[in-house]
Amino acid sequence: MFDDLDVFAAVVEHSSLNRASRQLNLSQPALSRKISKLEERLGVALFNRYGKRLELTEVGRLTYSYALEQRQQRSKFLEALSKYKEGEPKLVTLGASLTSLQTTLPPLVNAYMEKYPTAELKLITGRTHEIVSSVSEGKSDIGLIASSIQEPGLRCISLFEDQLRLVVSEHHPLNQSTKLTMDDLSRLPMILFSKGTWYRRLTDDLFQRCGIDPDVRMEIDSFEAIVRLLPTVNVAALLPKSYLRPQLLNGGGLVSLHIKELEQTQRTTCLIYRDDGSLSTAARSLVQVTEEMFLTEREK
Repeated sequence: MFDDLDVFAAVVEHSSLNRASRQLNLSQPALSRKISKLEERLGVALFNRYGKRLELTEVGRLTYSYALEQRQQRSKFLEALSKYKEGEPKLVTLGASLTSLQTTLPPLVNAYMEKYPTAELKLITGRTHEIVSSVSEGKSDIGLIASSIQEPGLRCISLFEDQLRLVVSEHHPLNQSTKLTMDDLSRLPMILFSKGTWYRRLTDDLFQRCGIDPDVRMEIDSFEAIVRLLPTVNVAALLPKSYLRPQLLNGGGLVSLHIKELEQTQRTTCLIYRDDGSLSTAARSLVQVTEEMFLTEREK
C-alpha cells in the first residue's frame, strides 16, 4: 500500500493523471488502476472526477497528509540506515581516569558527538593501571590516561603535555605578587586532592623535594568542587592547566599563577588502544576525532 500512496501523492502534486504518469514512467491506464486499487483497499473515494479534472475529497486530503508523513518518515529512516551502511559509529567503550573525565573528556565528547550524533559512548572510569588493563583485556576499546606507557600489544599516542598551576581567587593576596616561588606555598592554606590519587602523589612528592609544608584545609578529589570552594574559603589549590579553560577562570573569579618549579609536574596525556587491528568502526572514528582535535592543536 505504501507504493500506492506514493503514486497517489504524485497524482495530487501534479494535478493530472497524464503528468503524473510521465513523471512516474507509468502508462495512464496503469496509474488509474493503482489509484482505483488504493481506493478499494481504503474503502473510500479519494477523488471527485469531473471529466479529466480531479478534485480531492475530504478523505483524499486526509490521505494525502498521511502519504506525506509516510514519505518523510521513510526518508529519515533510509538516511539513518545509509549512515550505518557507510560505517557510521554505533557503540564505543572508552576508559578514562577521573582526571581525564574532568579535563580531557568534555571537549572530546562534544567534538565526537557533533560529528557522529547517532553514536553511543559507554564510559568506564578507573585508575591509570585499571584503564590499561581494561583496554588490554578488551573491556574498553580505547583508553585515556594521564601518563605515557609502554605496554606490549598496546599503541600509545601522546596527545598533549600538562602541568600543575597555582589557582587562587582574584582577590587572594598572592595575586598581587609579581614573582612567586614554591616558598610562597609554605604554610599556605590549601585544598589538595584526596590521598591515594595520582595528583596527590604528584603534589606530595613535589612538596617533599622543595621542603614545603602546606596548611591543608581540605582534601577533595573533584576538580569542580575545588573550583567552587576556592573563592568561598579564600584558599589556594594546584590544578592541571588543561582544566583551567578561560571561561572557567573568568566566570569563577579565579586566576592561574605560574611558579617555575611547577614545571616539574609536567605529564603527558595519552590515547591507548590495542594494535592488533581489532578496533571497531566506532573506535576507529573516535581515535580519528581525538587525533584531529589534539594533535592538530599541538601543531599550531
